[in-house]
Amino acid sequence: MKKRIITIISMGLVLLLAACGGEEDINSTDIQTGNAGNSEANSVSETVDLKADNWDFDQDTYVVSAGEVTINLSNEEGYHGIAVEGTDIEIEGDGSATASLEPGEYTIYCNIPCGEGHDDMVATLIVE
Repeated sequence: MKKRIITIISMGLVLLLAACGGEEDINSTDIQTGNAGNSEANSVSETVDLKADNWDFDQDTYVVSAGEVTINLSNEEGYHGIAVEGTDIEIEGDGSATASLEPGEYTIYCNIPCGEGHDDMVATLIVE
């Protein structure tokens, strides 16, 4: 329950900060990291839209850039959730979660027992 509240508050802050951003070259990320004016150092947020149906995800592999990654889960058939090994990302049912991820390979798996093919419901998240 605490994770959901923290996630909701975090998403609200992200939306608020995005709405408050102007068309300036310097953003708060640049100031915090000391990269003012360096557009290559800007943090890019990545999004993974993951669709789940009975005992399968819509892709075997998802590829994103390192940094802030948001995963959106939608259940096309059945009731599923996901967890991403080595991260704090957990979603039950339709929803979203965001985390800052380092380069590497992460296993995404269904974290809600969903029937006979549940153990085969895995995918790979590659963070470059």
